[in-house]
Amino acid sequence: MDRIIELARGLGAALQEDERYIRIQMAQTAADADKELQDAIGEFNLKRIALQNESARETPDEAKVESLTDDVTAAYTKIMENPSMIAYNAARPDLDRLLEAVARIITLSAQGEDPYAIPESSESCSGNCSSCGGCH
Repeated sequence: MDRIIELARGLGAALQEDERYIRIQMAQTAADADKELQDAIGEFNLKRIALQNESARETPDEAKVESLTDDVTAAYTKIMENPSMIAYNAARPDLDRLLEAVARIITLSAQGEDPYAIPESSESCSGNCSSCGGCH
């Protein structure tokens, strides 16, 4: 097997043993099992669809659009205030930073940078490589 692929598989396995990964998985499992949260997400989706349908009409009822917009906003707020969602959102940034650091090291190494000299993060890096002028 290709050595690089084998190393990537090892990295994937190590990632799944990392506390940041475990914490996000536990938060995801708790969110999935939280009936109140799942009901709120379902309610949000139904209200969002109703808003989209009303807005797509040839002559939308502006009062209804405004009311539905308020409903969607309230449903979203309910989701974001749920303890399971709060826990998930608190755990997510740590794993995201780890993945960004790994991707940064791999990407810059492929561009010829010294893998051991690449910082884990760049304050000036937005993470969107499509608009990047380079990390040099």
